[in-house]
Amino acid sequence: MKDIIQNITQNFKLIIGVLVIGIFLGWLFFHQGGTSSESINEQELTGHEGHDHESEDPTTWTCSMHPQIKQDNPGDCPICGMDLIPLASMDSGGDDVDPNEIMMSESAAKLADIQTMIVSSGIPQKSIRLQGKIQEDERRISELTARFGGRIEKLFVNFKGQNVRKGEKLATIYSPELVTSQRELLEAVSYKETRPALYKAAKGKLKLWDLNDGQIRAIEENGEPQLYFDILSPISGTVTMRHVALGDYVKEGTALFKVVDLTRVWALFDAYESDLPWIKINDKIEYSIQSLPGKSYSGKVSFIDPFIDSKTRVAKVRIELINSKLEVKPEMFTSGILESKIAGSGNEILIPKTALLWTGKRAVVYVKVQDRENPSFLYREIVLGPEAGNFYVVASGLNEGEEIAVNGVFKIDAASQLQGLQSMMNPDGGVMSTGHNHGSLNGEDFVQNESLAKSMQHVMVKAGGLCGMCKDRIETAALSVSGVELAKWEAESQMLHLNFDSTETNSDEIQKAVVKVGHDTEKYKAPDEVYNELPECCLYRN
Repeated sequence: MKDIIQNITQNFKLIIGVLVIGIFLGWLFFHQGGTSSESINEQELTGHEGHDHESEDPTTWTCSMHPQIKQDNPGDCPICGMDLIPLASMDSGGDDVDPNEIMMSESAAKLADIQTMIVSSGIPQKSIRLQGKIQEDERRISELTARFGGRIEKLFVNFKGQNVRKGEKLATIYSPELVTSQRELLEAVSYKETRPALYKAAKGKLKLWDLNDGQIRAIEENGEPQLYFDILSPISGTVTMRHVALGDYVKEGTALFKVVDLTRVWALFDAYESDLPWIKINDKIEYSIQSLPGKSYSGKVSFIDPFIDSKTRVAKVRIELINSKLEVKPEMFTSGILESKIAGSGNEILIPKTALLWTGKRAVVYVKVQDRENPSFLYREIVLGPEAGNFYVVASGLNEGEEIAVNGVFKIDAASQLQGLQSMMNPDGGVMSTGHNHGSLNGEDFVQNESLAKSMQHVMVKAGGLCGMCKDRIETAALSVSGVELAKWEAESQMLHLNFDSTETNSDEIQKAVVKVGHDTEKYKAPDEVYNELPECCLYRN
């Protein structure tokens, strides 16, 4: 008992200290807790009274070229660096805004170098380059055949290319049949007065065998049959074919000689189907002949072939050439230029090629929407007429007075595609898959697309060909050039449509690649050794 009392006495001070500290901490805890709750309630009340309901709908800023960029404050687009604009201004225009409109800010239009023009009508004009050959005038060709059977006794023309005059001897022939017919004539002469019909029949038989009145009169005067008869040239010209030799026996109808008058020749040019609407009778063609450098010629179109060649897919356009000195030879190559207005046409709606995006199936332009605060464009498909130099005739789809983009069209189309609107490759609209799409494109992807849009070009060049094999060969050659994204060739128009990155290649390099596989382009000609190795169905030249 004494020990317990002694322990309590020793620990009394410690127990008193603990109680004092506990009472102090309890007071401190409950006092601060009440203060905090009151403070919190007061702050909540104060905050509620000072709250601004208008701040729940702050202005959102976006980029007109990259609509995926959205932020609460104005500034620059992190992708292209353009000024951000209020999102509300992108939808300006009222209730009549077409959902397919692609709207841009003024700074975006300047950065993309967007240029427009008012659609107007005019008289289409075009320079047509034509290739062709010199040929004989078919109206000045004479084919000599044997009118009666016999033997060639003498030959006065010994080689091809020999010039002869009209009435000049070409050969002498002996014919037993002709001798018999002469005797019949001599017998009929004695009945000339009493039986004139018999005389006329005997004389007519000799005329059918190509004897003239002078030869027949000589037979009558001599009173004896003539054993040898001369074959005379019916025209002055050049002997281009000799089918007989001395001593040959020929039958009636056998070909003997071909004589051509080369003082007038034809220049026959190849006109593709797409060129025919531009060519009409009396159009002037300035042309030159490769074998006669330094000399130029001109003439008017005298005839246009009414048929298209099934193999070459061209029609012949004829010019007549006076060749009195015989310096122009058949089969010489010639090339010419025809400056023409479209045949039978008046004013037509014309647009420059730069305004057009063409996939081969669809021709697309972007029409500017009027009465908009910011530049705004609408996708529109049109129907094209003939090509007119740097312009196209519009058959339908555009009206005079409308405003279209003529520069930066590809950039507008790229922006439309990025926003999921109607575009050249996506006419129905909607976001297209890019191969790296996780809900939206990241900044790096858009920078790449923007850069590509700035450097991408659409060009159309003429490339010769005929069939599906030609199409595969031409398109494969074009796509083999680094930077070419699209190559589509049309047999009917002979046009090759190209989309390519101008930082990597150009139209000349692509045309050179096509020429290497055997197909001419509007600027280059395929080497003969390559062209001649093409299959027969692909031989599109003369």
